[in-house]
Formats: sequence, structure tokens, C-alpha cells
Amino acid sequence: MTPKDQQLLRRLREKLSTEKLPGFAAQKRMAPAMRGTPITPLKTARQASVLALLYPVGGELHLLYIQRTSPKSDRHAGQISFPGGSVDPEDQNAAHTALRELEEEVGIPESSVEIIGRLSPLYIPISNFMVDPFVGWMAERPTFVLQESEVARILELPFADFFAPAAQRSGPRKLVNGMTLPDTPYWFVGGEEIWGATAMMTAELVEVAAEH
Repeated sequence: MTPKDQQLLRRLREKLSTEKLPGFAAQKRMAPAMRGTPITPLKTARQASVLALLYPVGGELHLLYIQRTSPKSDRHAGQISFPGGSVDPEDQNAAHTALRELEEEVGIPESSVEIIGRLSPLYIPISNFMVDPFVGWMAERPTFVLQESEVARILELPFADFFAPAAQRSGPRKLVNGMTLPDTPYWFVGGEEIWGATAMMTAELVEVAAEH
């Protein structure tokens, strides 16, 4: 990988293992206006895990996202997100949930991924999920087998591009129910737009990896 990407990965490893996470202070930079303050989860909140997977492509560090399929009953239909999903009773822990969902959704074996840390949990009110985000690493680009019923496509985006000032934008975002949120922050990287909870989790990942 490039020296810059090697430094990014090294900082991530060090900070995720030794430093306190920035938490909502970092997440809120990419939060919709309605999420200006932390939201207390409902007691009925369901548990879920996602995985922010990093790996090299053509010598550059990339971050994996998926675009979900668009069933009418899914409140997150068509959105760009990290691979992940609900906790199953058989899961050993939250990290195992993230790895299991990764394998189910995009075909990457659990055993091929190294978990290098976790980010701050994030509550998603619209679906009543408390999400545990984990950060994973692979030394080689994976081979993908998509779960067609849930994953429309994958997105492999250069991690270094998220640090460019032009990557953070703001504008109207249209919800599945037809409503439009004005002046909503989103990431614009590789021609893709990432917003909502995934953008908030990405903001903390970028903050942790940033050079201060």
C-alpha cells in the first residue's frame, strides 16, 4: 500500500486499541439536523452489528459498503450501509454477529477477517436498532458472493478520499416514505453518496484515523 495508507491503517490499529473513542462528538458531524443530540435507546431496541472492512485494492486502502435491495417493507431499502444485521441467539458475541453477517451478505469467510477494533454504538430510531460497529482488516482484496435477496451491489471506496474537504457535503435527502430532509450532511466519495447512520459511523472512523 501507499505510505499514506499504511499510516492510516497504523493509526487506526493504535488508536482503536489504546485511546478513548470520540463517540457522538465525531458522529454528529454527519448527522441529520434532527440528530443534533444523542438519542436514548428505547428499552425495546434490538441489537445489531456492522463491519467496516478495510483492504487494499491496487495498492490503495479501500472501505467496503453495500447497497441494499429495495423491498417495500424495509425501512432501509436501497440505502448504502456497512455489511451487518441483527444479532442471532447463536452468535457468540457482537463481533461474531458482524462477521457472520459479512459472510452471509457478501460471501467473505469469517476466518479471513481480522477485527482490529470497534467504534461507538449508535442508536437508529427509525428501525429501533442499537448498532455495534466493528472495524476489520484483510491483507488482500476479497472475493465476493452477494446475497442477492439483500444486497444489490457492493461499493469499494478509497479510504483516503474521505479525508478530502470536498468529501463532506450537505443537501436534501429523500426518505423511503417520500419525505425529504433538508440540508442533510453526506459523504460524496467515488461518485457515491452516503448519509444517515452509516455516514455517522464513517465520521467516527475517519476521526479515529485522522492525524492530529
